[in-house]
Amino acid sequence: MKNAENTRGRILMIIARVVAYTILIFLAALCLFSFYMLIINATRSNAQLQAGFTLLPKNNFFVNLKNAWKDQSINIPRGMLNSFFIAICSAVLTTYFSALTAYGIHVYNFRLKKAAFLFIMAVMMIPPQVSAVGFIQLVYKFHLTNNYIPLILPSIAAPVVFFYMKQYLESVLPMEMVEAARVDGSNEFRTFNTIVLPIMKPAIAVQMIFSFVASWNNYFIPALLLDKAELKTVPIMIAQLRSADYSKFDMGKVYMFILLAILPVLVVYIILSKAIIKGVTAGSVKG
Repeated sequence: MKNAENTRGRILMIIARVVAYTILIFLAALCLFSFYMLIINATRSNAQLQAGFTLLPKNNFFVNLKNAWKDQSINIPRGMLNSFFIAICSAVLTTYFSALTAYGIHVYNFRLKKAAFLFIMAVMMIPPQVSAVGFIQLVYKFHLTNNYIPLILPSIAAPVVFFYMKQYLESVLPMEMVEAARVDGSNEFRTFNTIVLPIMKPAIAVQMIFSFVASWNNYFIPALLLDKAELKTVPIMIAQLRSADYSKFDMGKVYMFILLAILPVLVVYIILSKAIIKGVTAGSVKG
């Protein structure tokens, strides 16, 4: 009887595992299909795209790439450089200062600790659109339009990232480690930079991905602040395609624009995802 029950349990476990993997593979294929079709469409000419749907690539990839890269009305290389500069600066500032704030709230005990935490959580509840009008007025008042400072500097204050970092610190950072560093004569910034930050690598990698993508895809605020063509970001340039002359509208070039726009995001995700896996693996080995 016990052997039969064990066999039945193994069969049910195998069936459950097969069902779970089947669902995961289906969802992954569903998510990747749109990227696959984007790449396929980027290899087709405007006439081929108007002819209908196909799953096979064509031979117009480099023609579309050349047309998109050398387009006179939309300078996609400059737009990608602008977006990358804003996104990487925002991601670094967001993750570092959010981790530093989380470290201060987690490690130190002071009178207004709970009030500070509640205030940051309350700020997290406010939608960005509510404060956008006042922020734009402030930027115009200080004559910071057509400047990247209003797009980068406010990323220091990121309540959502702070909350994630604090929760992560509570699960991985023992206070004994901080106290031992203090006994050895390490100051707080050295303790944070040399001991705490390496422990937080997986959390930092995750939040850098999210922060980079959010900044890269940000259209609302940059569209209100950037008027000069040489300062515009990729989302603004993609939005400008709507105003193009339909008679001269090249869909192959448009798909190439979109492919070039998401390519840096995919590269950053691939690079940082390795850091996530490495950090989780190291943590499991230590545990």
